Amino acid sequence: MNYRNLAIVFVVASAGIGLFALPGLTSSKSPADPASAASAAQEFEQGQRVFRFDTFGDQSFWGDALKLHQAIEGSKLGGVGPGVSPNTALAVGLKVDADALPASLVEELKNGQVNLNDPAVTVALLKLNSVVGVTGFFKPDGTLKSVGIQCALCHSTVDNSLAPGIGHRLDGWANRDLNVGQIVALAPNLQPFADLLGVDQATVRTVLQSWGPGHFDAELALDGKAFRPDGKTSAVLIPPAFGLAGVNLHTWTGWGSVTYWNAFVANLEMHGKGNFFDPRLDNADQFPVAAKAGFGHVTSSTDLITPKLAALHFYQLALPAPSAPAGTFDREAARRGQKIFNGTAKCATCHVPPLYTEPGWNLHAPSEVCVDNFQADRSPDRRYRTSPLGGLWTHTKGGFYHDGRFGTLADVVNHYDSCFSLGLTDQNKTDLVEFLKSLPR
Repeated sequence: MNYRNLAIVFVVASAGIGLFALPGLTSSKSPADPASAASAAQEFEQGQRVFRFDTFGDQSFWGDALKLHQAIEGSKLGGVGPGVSPNTALAVGLKVDADALPASLVEELKNGQVNLNDPAVTVALLKLNSVVGVTGFFKPDGTLKSVGIQCALCHSTVDNSLAPGIGHRLDGWANRDLNVGQIVALAPNLQPFADLLGVDQATVRTVLQSWGPGHFDAELALDGKAFRPDGKTSAVLIPPAFGLAGVNLHTWTGWGSVTYWNAFVANLEMHGKGNFFDPRLDNADQFPVAAKAGFGHVTSSTDLITPKLAALHFYQLALPAPSAPAGTFDREAARRGQKIFNGTAKCATCHVPPLYTEPGWNLHAPSEVCVDNFQADRSPDRRYRTSPLGGLWTHTKGGFYHDGRFGTLADVVNHYDSCFSLGLTDQNKTDLVEFLKSLPR
């Protein structure tokens, strides 16, 4: 898909609707202002660059403070430990952008002529800016000086067109292979996290290594709750970042809008340099770690985040939920399932088509959806968001709901059948699953 053209079409359509609403100015057939269309294309391209490549200055944390780059290099290259080979990087879910690779290297990879067990190859891939979501900063002698991360680290993957983990970028897709905790645990110095949480580095590593693939715990640095009452990790599944146009609140628990969450993550999770304001984090009872650290009132004399939020927001809202590939669902069953979705199953009561979430305040108390309140209580409104359903087929790995408690879509359907006493037949359930697999259509 040509996303640049998509952005132009989006703005042209929006401009046409807006002008038509003002009597006497134009008709619905009048073309959009060319300057607006050009501005939209520019904003889209800038947002894409920010999403894919901007570290917001966070290399001062991940590299300068945590020394993560030293673990990547390994002792043979001037770092520490065995280093991170391409095979190791791929095993923890990091992805490689094939379009950033020179043709000669692509051929060598196809022919098995690249040593994927050598950390020096990982460093070379960083020099090519080909590791999705990770940027290396280099000294004049070619060794790593620091390393930073981008939005794309968690919210992009690749299509595996060249090899598993190597292919064309798929922006907005949740990287359910990514073991964020395992990657961060490699850092030689976790003292900044230890100081924040009031524990030792060994405890920090234990917590990080408990997350598992596709999980991240954004609230850990706010409330210090590393594990649920049942002993399982508090980390939740990485959600997709596509199909969000028209959706009110973002994240599993509705912390705020898409652009709010971008500011939150860039400042508090990525540790970039910017400004952030949320007095809700002053609540020491709910967010003791954040309140003590002053996370609700972050200021920086050098703001590398705020000026980029508008373009980043524009780009993300332009990312559509991808259509399900032909042959991955039963079309006839999906047509029957759509009727069940809108009727007997009452799914459309909350997942209102075509947004597939409420057009408005899309939050529910845990009791309304028959689940526990642990994760909900880690958010300001103590509720769960009605998640949009477009592109469900792209993030089936790891399960469904915020913590993956339902392994399959059938498990989700059975949960709601029981919760709301719907009385669905087995055929109803099967058809409903096929419809969910088909979205968007």
